[in-house]
Amino acid sequence: MIRRRTAHRLAALAVAALTAIPLALATTAPSASAATNQFQGVNWARAGDNFTSGPLVLYGLSSNDSYTTVRAKADAVFAGFERNLGANTVRLPINTYSVGTAWWNSYTGVIDSATARGMKVILSYWDDGRASTGGRLTDAGAFDAMWNTVVTKYGANALVHFEPMNEPHGYSAAEWKNVAAAWLTARPSIPRNRIFISGSGFNQDIRTVCADSRFDGTYLSLHHYTFFSGAKTYDAWVSYLRDAIGSCADRTVIDEFGAPMDTGLNYDDAASTDNFVRYFRATTQVLRELGMGSVYWPGIGGKLTAGQNDDWYAMQKLQGSGTNLTLTTPNATGAGRLRYAWGLTGPDPDPAPGNRLRNTGSGRCLDVPAVSTVNNTQVAIYDCGTGTNQQWAGTSARELRVYGNKCLDARGRGTVNGTAVVIYDCNGGTNQQWTINGNGTITGVASGRCLDVAQSGTANGARVQLWDCTGGSNQAWSRT
Repeated sequence: MIRRRTAHRLAALAVAALTAIPLALATTAPSASAATNQFQGVNWARAGDNFTSGPLVLYGLSSNDSYTTVRAKADAVFAGFERNLGANTVRLPINTYSVGTAWWNSYTGVIDSATARGMKVILSYWDDGRASTGGRLTDAGAFDAMWNTVVTKYGANALVHFEPMNEPHGYSAAEWKNVAAAWLTARPSIPRNRIFISGSGFNQDIRTVCADSRFDGTYLSLHHYTFFSGAKTYDAWVSYLRDAIGSCADRTVIDEFGAPMDTGLNYDDAASTDNFVRYFRATTQVLRELGMGSVYWPGIGGKLTAGQNDDWYAMQKLQGSGTNLTLTTPNATGAGRLRYAWGLTGPDPDPAPGNRLRNTGSGRCLDVPAVSTVNNTQVAIYDCGTGTNQQWAGTSARELRVYGNKCLDARGRGTVNGTAVVIYDCNGGTNQQWTINGNGTITGVASGRCLDVAQSGTANGARVQLWDCTGGSNQAWSRT
């Protein structure tokens, strides 16, 4: 995100001939093409923004944390991003004070946690006052050394992507293209579809980069905020963004955009005259229509808002202490529009007739988190409501259907204790057949095991799984 202070530009350095050592990688991959909506993510930022002349200690981490502690915290944060938003991508900052230092040994726990879950990672260099100042390199050697360390460790991991420089606003468009091209030339073995080239300026202009054949096959990263321009109507915001994208939608990811999430704005209100609501609704609509990926700013952390610990744009709020961390959603309509942009939900999922299934132990209902319609979303318990994500219709085929076309499913046809219970397209499999018993239990036909709230949890969000039937109240359900 832009540093809202005047950038002090230092004397220009010769950077066209960067000195990075080309590295042989274990894998190759095709170029970026077709659509980019496989990137459905959020930024995890440092409290106070990522522009810092020091180590990047992300919000929720401590500079004293070990690798093990960082990884445990990251596991909790990523679980929240997945559950609450359906995110599959995280954008993380790096700088020369973090890479190759003692903190790097711990910080890699964040990257490793994400990739172990199958999440995509975008590593982006941010101004740190050492390798660059004011959006312009001042020490190309330090910049190269940092990137060499990163690529040596993660070059062979196909889930890790590289964004050479965030917001290169100290350069003209022509200068920036030469710097970015030199970065690519020095690292020819990195597959092009794992590289994000920033638009010039504050990542605002991707069209000149898109037109340069030196960047063929790479992704392009665009930033899009209300403060880049004045207030607009909804239609004007749509036109503004489409013009910024031009003919480059099939290569472009908006890896920063955001709006206030803690001021009570209703992002479902199509008639709103609020500029933020118009902007966010227009942005998410364009993303969905063009099949574009996006990475929201921020998931957690970011610039400090007066009286708060984080950014007023933060899509999630961090709760808890130590490694016992959870995420909550401050604005359900904002989260809903983000998921809509990603194609994870329709504007309004069609309701299907059915009943709620109330868990006896908790008093909460069987729930599809965040009204998701995505296959393999694990179900949970949540306060009983009237949403279609809690309406379960039994069928003559012994299915429990939600939304009319998704079935309660033992993931991967699993039958063992701990198998996640998810939603999936109805397919007639025995792992989607259930018996509702007179004692309140619901057993899987394929496994014979009970629908179980993990670890007898009673809190909102407690996950549901298969487990040996024990007679516990966490395995008893009633129709309401």
